[in-house]
Amino acid sequence: MNDKLFIFDTTLRDGEQVPGCQLNTIEKIEIAKALEVLGVDIIEAGFPISSPGDFKSVEEISKVLKEPVICALTRAVEKDIDVAADSLKYAKRKRIHTGIGTSPYHIKFKFKSTQEEIIERAVASVKYAKKYVEDVEFYAEDAGRTENEYLARVIEAVVKAGATVLNIPDTTGYCLPEEYGQKIKYLVEHVKGIHKAVISTHCHNDLGMATANTVSGIINGARQVEVTINGIGERAGNTSLEEVVMIMKSRKHLGIETGIKTQNIFKTSRLVSSLMNMPVQPNKAIVGRNAFSHSSGIHQDGFLKNRENYEIIDPVDVGINESIIALTARSGRAALKHRLLNLGYNVKDEELQVIYEKFLEMADKKKEIKDEDLELLAGNQESTGPKLIKLEHLQIISGKSTIPVASVTLNVDGEFFTSTESGNGPVDAAFKAVKSIVRHKVRLEEFLVQAITKGSDDVGKVHIQIENRGKYYYGFAGNTDILTASVEAFINAINKIVQS
Repeated sequence: MNDKLFIFDTTLRDGEQVPGCQLNTIEKIEIAKALEVLGVDIIEAGFPISSPGDFKSVEEISKVLKEPVICALTRAVEKDIDVAADSLKYAKRKRIHTGIGTSPYHIKFKFKSTQEEIIERAVASVKYAKKYVEDVEFYAEDAGRTENEYLARVIEAVVKAGATVLNIPDTTGYCLPEEYGQKIKYLVEHVKGIHKAVISTHCHNDLGMATANTVSGIINGARQVEVTINGIGERAGNTSLEEVVMIMKSRKHLGIETGIKTQNIFKTSRLVSSLMNMPVQPNKAIVGRNAFSHSSGIHQDGFLKNRENYEIIDPVDVGINESIIALTARSGRAALKHRLLNLGYNVKDEELQVIYEKFLEMADKKKEIKDEDLELLAGNQESTGPKLIKLEHLQIISGKSTIPVASVTLNVDGEFFTSTESGNGPVDAAFKAVKSIVRHKVRLEEFLVQAITKGSDDVGKVHIQIENRGKYYYGFAGNTDILTASVEAFINAINKIVQS
């Protein structure tokens, strides 16, 4: 039988300590409900003594939620514990989380106390909290920098006093994974009666090791993890809930399971990001925009042959519909063909090569190629056939107090011709230069510009209708430069005159 790992979410307490991420009570309730749906075991709803708002949030969350344990944080101070107990009066399942710093730094500089006095205060706070609730969690703040022998003495004393959960925080993110794991192991092996309580991790990410330290703690005996959605929290943040959960899910040989409904992870991540005004970095594990995105041609080819070549997690498992084949200048023909097929274009190899060359030209100008861009490229390829006239060079000078002048170089059946003309505007000047080279009598009947993608690097699509000897011809083209698109659409229409 697999071991149960309890998920203690402190997004609403430690996570909310991030400057600029404060929530009102309604927003906290919304996140708390999402955490309940996600399957979180314990929700640390706030630090009630810290403000009337925090007290009210804990109280209101306690009224609404039914399944999770609702936890309130305190210092090892009787007034704190009184207020916390009052805030939890409506909770179906309640916990008081009390504690004190145990490292030499905290004892000497923060409390100006002694090791023995700290143990006395720790025991007293646990006993006092037990008057209100049966479930009391004790935290040894800065345990990561506390000597193991002394930490074991503190923990043994609070276990004897009735603590049900033992939180071993790496408050400053100082520990290496091996050190933190050995600290947990030392407590398991040296604290009398520790089997009566659950050992909990609470790791910070100051050196980027919060998740690694947490996993090391689990491997060595911890069965509760204190985490936040998206890893938000004080300074560099806390251990990410989604990372620990998916590590346990993907490394089944560890024999540890959580009750998290992983398909809700992505939705919960976005809710927290939105309400806390805290964007998720694109390369964030599990929930970042690029977590299941492939842009390298080698990776895309391998992924298309078998998803597991480059993905150890199925995106559906975290609530993302599918992986992304991001088309960029680094993408190969396999990825381009795959996306075209999805759009309904079953192109032959020679057609694919032509489209691929155009695709690379566009990809060099844009950060990413969208489906609308591909529709344009594929549509152009299917409708135009071989071109007799191609645009090789376009230079336009235009401005508020400058007469627009366009210089155009065309490739006409392998020969290059250049013309420079002025006009009423940059497009008019460019069209005059083209007409002076091709010498077809054409009249512009319709000129339509349409933006087909969003953003500063969007592609503009130009539709043109021209008349020649009583017949009408259509042309279209797209480019991130609207003037280039206009000239290419004009040439596209003229080529149809030549080919007719």
